[in-house]
Parts: sequence; C-alpha cells; structure tokens
Amino acid sequence: MPAAGFSGQIKKILTFERTFFLILIIAFILRFAFLDLKLLHHDEAIHAWFSYNLLTTGAWSYDPSYHGPFLYFVTAAMFAVLGASDLVARLLPSFFGLILIPFVYWIYRLGYLDKKQTILAALFIAISPDMVYFSRFLRHDIFMLTFTLLLVVALLAYFEKGQSRYAVLAAIATTGSLACKEEMPVILIIFAVYFIVAIRQKQFALPPQWKTDLLFCALFVVGILALLYSAFGAHVDTLIGKDFMLNTTGWYQAVEHWGAMHNQQRLGGPFYFYIPLYLLYEVPIFILAIIATLQFLFPVERIRVFFRRLLNWIRYRTFTLSTAELAGASIRQLSVPREGTRKTDEFIRFCIWWMFLTMAFYAWVGEKVPWLLIPQLLPMIFVATYRLNLAKIAFAAIGVVFLIGMTWHIAFVPVDISEPIVQVQNSEDMRTVMGLMDRADRVVLASTSYWPLPWYYRGDIWKEKITLYGERKDMDVLTAQNPEMIILHDTESYDMIEGYDKTTYKLCYWFSFYDNEHRLAEYYLLRDGKLGSINLDVFTRNGFDANASRSTAAVT
Repeated sequence: MPAAGFSGQIKKILTFERTFFLILIIAFILRFAFLDLKLLHHDEAIHAWFSYNLLTTGAWSYDPSYHGPFLYFVTAAMFAVLGASDLVARLLPSFFGLILIPFVYWIYRLGYLDKKQTILAALFIAISPDMVYFSRFLRHDIFMLTFTLLLVVALLAYFEKGQSRYAVLAAIATTGSLACKEEMPVILIIFAVYFIVAIRQKQFALPPQWKTDLLFCALFVVGILALLYSAFGAHVDTLIGKDFMLNTTGWYQAVEHWGAMHNQQRLGGPFYFYIPLYLLYEVPIFILAIIATLQFLFPVERIRVFFRRLLNWIRYRTFTLSTAELAGASIRQLSVPREGTRKTDEFIRFCIWWMFLTMAFYAWVGEKVPWLLIPQLLPMIFVATYRLNLAKIAFAAIGVVFLIGMTWHIAFVPVDISEPIVQVQNSEDMRTVMGLMDRADRVVLASTSYWPLPWYYRGDIWKEKITLYGERKDMDVLTAQNPEMIILHDTESYDMIEGYDKTTYKLCYWFSFYDNEHRLAEYYLLRDGKLGSINLDVFTRNGFDANASRSTAAVT
C-alpha cells in the first residue's frame, strides 16, 4: 500500500474522537492499575486513618495541619460502601485524576482549544509522571486540582452560554476546592483578577442576570462550606470561635498555622525548588511551555519590526521605518483573527497568567513539597500546546516516550526508588516488619516514629496486639510482657536485648540531595542516588520465626 494510502487509512481509523477516547483509556489504566502496589505514603496513612476514624466514631474537627474536610468525608463514605483498604483509599483520587481529561474535551467543545491542542493536552495529563503519581495518592491536592479545572470550564461555559446552571457549577467547584486546601483562595484571586480585567476589556461578556447568579452562588459557597467545616454542626466553634473569640475560628487558625509554616520553612527550599523537578519528570512539557510563552509574548511580527528598527538604527542611527513597512506591520498585527484563533489565544493568555502566578506563589511559599507541583503543571500543559507545528509535534512525540518511562519508574516499580517525588514514602521494608507483626501475639513499640502502623493495625487489632510507648523505655519495661517483638527507633535503641535478635529496617525514605550533590549529572541518568531514611531496630524473641513470609492480614 502506498504511504499516502496507509496514512489515509490511519486517519480514518484514528479519528479525533477515537484518539481522545484511547487517551482516556490509557489514563484509566495508569490511574487504576495496581493501586495498592506500594504501601501508603506517610501522609496517605494519616489521611486514611482519620477517614476510618470518622467512619467508625464520627469524630472529625478541622485542623489546618491536615487541611480541609472534603477528603475525609468522601473517603469515609468510600470505606462505608467498599470497606477500608489501601486500594479503596486511592480510588477517589484516581477518579478525580481521570476526569481532568473529559474537562479538556469540554474546553475544546467550547471552542477554546483546537483538535491538536486538545489531543496533546489530554495526552500530557494522561501520562505525566506527576499527574499519574499524585492521582494514585490520597492527598487533597488532586481533588483541589480537579475542582480548579472544573471551575475554569464552568466559567468559560457561563461566559459562552450565559446560563445560570453554569454559575451553579462554578459555585460547586469553588466550594469543593475551598474544602480541600488553604491555598485555594490565592488561586481564586488569580482567576478573579484575570477575568475581571478581561470582562472590562470585553473579551468575555456577562449575561443580564449575572448579579443574581453571583449572589446565589456566594450564599451557596458560604453555606456548604459552613456545613463541611463545622462537621455538619458538630463543631460550630470552627466558624464562630470558642466563646466567640476571633483567634479560635478555623479560618484564623489556618492563616496563623500556615503563616508560621511559611516563616519556619519546616520543609523549605530555594525559590527555584520546583524547576529541577520539572527537569526530572516533565522536561518536554516544561520546554514546550517556555517556547510557547515566548511565542505568545513576542509574536513573529513584533520581532521582525524590532529587528528592522534595529537594522535602521545601525545603518542610519534612526529607528524610523518606511511608510510601507509600518503599514504592513500594522495590518498584520491588527488584522482580526479567525474566531477559533481569538478564543484559543484568549485561553492561552489566561493559562500563561495562571501558570506564572501559581509558579510565583509556590516559589514564594516557604513550604516546598513535590505535590505542590501539580497546581503549576496543569496550566503549563495547556500553555505547551500553543501554536503546534510539525517540529513541536515531533518533539512532543519524543517527549511522550520520556514521560511514559518516568511514569512507569515512579508509579509501577515496587521498590524503594531514589526520587524526590516520593518525599517521605514508607519503605517496602515495612512489609517484612508487618509480616513479623502479623505472626506475633504481642508487640512493644517504643518510638515516636511509627506511621503507617496505626492505619494497618486499625481498630481492635491495635489494642489487642500493640503496646505503644512514645519513647524508649528501660529494658525491664520493654520485656515485662515477654513480647515476641520490640520495635525501637535506631537512634534510640539498644545494642542488644538479652533473649532477642536485632535487625534494622527502613521505616520511610527520601531522596537525599546532600548525599548526591556532587554527582547530580550521573544521578539524572542512572537514578541510583543514596537514600536518606528513618530506621527501626526490630528485636525478635529467640526462637521466633524471623523468616516468616508476609501475610495479608495487615496490609489490606
């Protein structure tokens, strides 16, 4: 078959809609396959335990250290329906990560992306290492991100169609996002400033009933947030404070807590902290976004005029252009583009604003953690699709191979990986430790570092099996119950305990920049860097089967 004929057959088979659906299937597989392949991360275990505690005791109150209520209520509901397990805990994050892609199609249907942009944006979201990793991760960030994109879509639909139902949808998205994390008000301000200016410049038109819609939506947002943050009335003091004291309200505590974290820089880093992460995991998207931004801010016609002015200055020491050149440049710059181009350009302009401001905000914030990259990555993906040509598409195709390889490495390899994205991931060594715990009748745990064990031994199992001391105790206290296992932090341990054998295991681990700073180029290619870790000394009573295989009782 001639090449042209073969190409035509491929185009007939892979229509735009079929290609998009194929990308959706790929995204589904990457987000839902082997969801419990790795142990829950330290934060995931805490969030899962709080949700389980909410389900079993009804207890939950707002604490800004652990963010908003949305995650806990929806995860508790999932546990009620499907049971509490690692897999169930990650189902909703995976679903929210997946529905980002249909929202991209909705933006296309509204006319703000063309077909090529839609396919590439959907593909990048589907296979991006950070998007996949944090869609398989029980944290608030993927929920907030999905609500954020839903808000963008709802606003665009409201401006296009002028129907109040889209204002209600925007209110739902706003409520959901504000019920997730404390930085969402900043993102709302970023959006509000852009759209207010764009409306004043008549880039968008408000429908006649917009004031009524705005009032209703404001009341809706405030009302639902009041219900959620007060735990449906169980903790009204979160809203009004104890004894009506301002400094005991939930919102005041949130500002105070995260202001302190920003100043303290508990998990700090330089302002460019996220740039190396882009170069590690998202380099094709990052490069395309830089090129696209430069193209948007400095159109070819403006550059040509600049160089003509520069050439005139070199020749004649004047910046004057000929009348013909000025007229030609003016016509080319001021000519009205096609409707699709105007709308796509307006959307990219918004995404550049969104991208730059979120990147600046998270660069300024003192708390630097890898999951805060995805709020910056989403608008960057859209920006990366601007003015696609053959060269960009070829580069993107090569980049797809890189992205898939990195996604496989960080999400589907069940070992302790040397990657900054994991932050403080619980080690696979803990499967062995929990295998031993499953076979023991009594375990003494004398350490302040013990998560994720409360999650894996939740409920009555914890009370029946584990004696917890928050710090190291004397040997006679640790051995008083003649336990099969004694677990201590390795820095607060004993060289030996009579009658017990000692083995050291990693509790959790992280990529250590300081141990790898002199071999960063080699690390980038081999990903074999030295890990930092918190370790546990596990003492097993003589005669206890220390080589027992891991049972499935604890990890569920």
